[in-house]
Amino acid sequence: MSKRPPIRIFDEWRIKKTMTDRLALKSAERAFRALGRGVATVPAPLSWDFPKVNGEVHIKGARLHSSELFTFKVATGFYGNVELGIPTGAGFVLIFDASTGFPRGILADNGYLTDLRTAAAGALAASYLTEEKPLSVAILGSGVQGQLQYRLLQLVREIASIRVWSRTPPRAQRWRSILHEAGRTDARAFEEVSDAVEEADLVITATPSRSPILHAGMLKPGATVIAVGSDGEGKQEVDSTLVAGADKLVTDLTAQCVRLGELQHAVKDGLMSTGNVYSELGAIVLERVPGRESDEAIVCDLTGVGAQDAAIGELAFIELAGEDDRGS
Repeated sequence: MSKRPPIRIFDEWRIKKTMTDRLALKSAERAFRALGRGVATVPAPLSWDFPKVNGEVHIKGARLHSSELFTFKVATGFYGNVELGIPTGAGFVLIFDASTGFPRGILADNGYLTDLRTAAAGALAASYLTEEKPLSVAILGSGVQGQLQYRLLQLVREIASIRVWSRTPPRAQRWRSILHEAGRTDARAFEEVSDAVEEADLVITATPSRSPILHAGMLKPGATVIAVGSDGEGKQEVDSTLVAGADKLVTDLTAQCVRLGELQHAVKDGLMSTGNVYSELGAIVLERVPGRESDEAIVCDLTGVGAQDAAIGELAFIELAGEDDRGS
């Protein structure tokens, strides 16, 4: 009997060096096209909380039917780590052979690929749900995810101005300073959400909040909201009234959003049902239904789908393994 194939292990620095932002965006498009066509097997995610230390664990996976691989990832977010001076995110991605079931690789990314694929989904959504013009952008949340959302958004839209907010104002000020040093002298930090978003064409929410920070009446007409922080039961960044009142509510996966996303609260509050969802993002990417059509209010509820983890994990593994093979 032949031996099992070796398991290749790649660490965080190699992954960060190899996985460019454009590759991440490419993986996001592949994931949502597969979801839109119904050619992805996506089991329900597992998650649990550690309330005493403000921590959470997520396990997600999928197989894209055109792939010879399947993927599972474990990602943690322990937000109290900030006070300890250590990173809030950790985790790894497991790559398996879809023909034999043998493990092929371990991507010891410490949650980086999860962060990157989340930001790529935000950028992909923005490319379909915002106007093709320089945008005034407000980002609520100045941590790793908020900063990645800003970074990847630049691949699809010109940013006319950037406005940032954090639940901890000094963090927003630090990010503003970093942006200024990078040449974005238009960057402004705000202590009030309402001030941060009042002029924004696009608002991105990227916090672990469990109560609304963005409310109806704060936004200018025709603004787009891309909400990425609500990915678990009880999490909420956007007020139910704002979600239900949008001209278009777009989800990454409606069956998941009704349990874990902003949609869960609008449904529980009796303001809407899943039948009121305009579309899943995959159908828009496939151009089966239009994205933005006019001066309309749009909310995009992104909870993070296992197909995204599969697409970016497989691409990272293939790129890394190819580098090793070429160098051997």
